[in-house]
Amino acid sequence: MRYLAERTLGDYLPLLLQGIPITLELTLASTVVLVAAGFVFGLGRGSRNRLIRWPAGFVVEVLRGSSAIAQLFWAFYVLPYFGVELSPLAAGIAVLGLNGGAYFSEVVRAAFASVPKGQTEAAIALNLSAWFRLRRIILPQALPIMVPPFGNALIDMLKFTALLSLVTIQELAYRADAIRSVLEDAGPVYSLTLLIYFAMALALSALVQWLEVAVNRWAGRSTRTGRKAGPQERSTSGVPRWAFGR
Repeated sequence: MRYLAERTLGDYLPLLLQGIPITLELTLASTVVLVAAGFVFGLGRGSRNRLIRWPAGFVVEVLRGSSAIAQLFWAFYVLPYFGVELSPLAAGIAVLGLNGGAYFSEVVRAAFASVPKGQTEAAIALNLSAWFRLRRIILPQALPIMVPPFGNALIDMLKFTALLSLVTIQELAYRADAIRSVLEDAGPVYSLTLLIYFAMALALSALVQWLEVAVNRWAGRSTRTGRKAGPQERSTSGVPRWAFGR
């Protein structure tokens, strides 16, 4: 017992650092669910069909209007009564992804709505297929609008993974609390944990900035600032020149 009391944070540092890959895995997996759910809910709410729009709106309002912790406990403790047993990892990823997707759906819906209807109508008049219109006209204008809010959602997802410690997933926050209970000194361990979260958030922010440049380049938009656009970069509309190329 005396040996345990004399141990320091440095002795438990490897144990704490082992939570980083678990936290990143949870973040990325939940983000994949978030993006998929965001597109499904967003396109569903923007549908003209009431049988699609109303259920999508109801699900979004339920997910946004209830606590993420309550949703997590419901998925982990209540679903087994209905014959659906999820592992802590599956329940956590599903809840965080669906909850975040409900918020991200508004970003998707607004981004698609920002594309001028006249361009879609013109494409229909030219007898262009729905897939061609989506890939070459709508997405090049909608995706660049989605990327900055997606960055916020990604950072939020990193922080929300701490909630999964409540269902015994040994991510970074879970390990920090376990070490704190042994050392009986919250200051050093939580200060270090805060710095680790900050470093991971900076790395994800850099990833989003790279993604924003890549998406803008794919969409045919200039990403350079501080100078006038050259002749090849000037465009009379937000649609890149190759948009109507087959």
